[in-house]
Amino acid sequence: MKLLFVADPLESFKTYKDSTYAMMREAAARGHTLMACRCEDLRWQRGEPVLGFVRDIELTGNTGNTGKDGHDWFRAAQQAPNERPQPLAEVDAVIMRKDPPFDSEYFYATHLLSQAEREGARIFNQPAALREHPEKLAILEFPQFITPTLVTRDAADIRRFHAEHGDIILKPLDGMGGMGIFRVGPDGLNLGSIVETLNRGGAQTVMVQKYLSEIVQGDKRVLLIGGEPVPFALARVPQGSEIRGNLAVGGKGVAQPLSARDREIATALAPVLAARGLLLVGLDIIGDCLTEINVTSPTGFQEITQQSGFDVARRFIDALEAALRAGSEATGGHS
Repeated sequence: MKLLFVADPLESFKTYKDSTYAMMREAAARGHTLMACRCEDLRWQRGEPVLGFVRDIELTGNTGNTGKDGHDWFRAAQQAPNERPQPLAEVDAVIMRKDPPFDSEYFYATHLLSQAEREGARIFNQPAALREHPEKLAILEFPQFITPTLVTRDAADIRRFHAEHGDIILKPLDGMGGMGIFRVGPDGLNLGSIVETLNRGGAQTVMVQKYLSEIVQGDKRVLLIGGEPVPFALARVPQGSEIRGNLAVGGKGVAQPLSARDREIATALAPVLAARGLLLVGLDIIGDCLTEINVTSPTGFQEITQQSGFDVARRFIDALEAALRAGSEATGGHS
């Protein structure tokens, strides 16, 4: 199969931990052809299909779990050493793996991908589903699984929420990797300054949640693939005085079997989200509470595989191939 990955620049990949790289490695091992482009390489013009200016790539195998960055993990395929225009509808699958932030340019890219779908492209995760599931707000649909939560622009609302719950977390809706997350304890120290920073005088919506002390055991990433939970979670455990478990800010990743509550949440959400076109989802769970639903580029593949022996990339490519076969059978075509 021909697979096109829409992602960040290949040169920026940290291959020792990158989940997109793990997908590529498994796909290449099965003989699939790999292409890559960035969101800014997508184009549509009247009378033409949606194009990606792509690089045909081959994996060199010159990488490992060294913790070092390197650009020699891929090379241009000999038949097409330079970028070339590729109609998205003429590849077998487009895998959208652009990292957040979900900003205006990401939003516009999903609309180009939706147009490509209308032309016959198969895209995972589906672009309409990406637009409909902002990663922090998507939890509002499942209130039975979340901690007390407030979404508002009103600074007075935030102060009332703090007065009720005492110990709270504040976060911007467009953050990633733990960026912009603050904790305010019962003493209310710096609450006004933090609200001003995040709320910007009522111009920016803020999410406020009751602090979950179970964060010391880790912010668990539970992966859903093809409507089924991966049996191991990656607990991102805060280090030192840090309140955030995100690996991007120094959290320690510890793979562990799903708890009964993890599995309850995962099995409730997995079929619902899969039916909406989300082949891969990353749930964030602290203690017994769902805190985020990640759909743009969920990570944790390599850490879970290395520590548990469960091959997450294999499960993902299995699910991708099954989805493509099902789509081909439904249309009477051939993959």
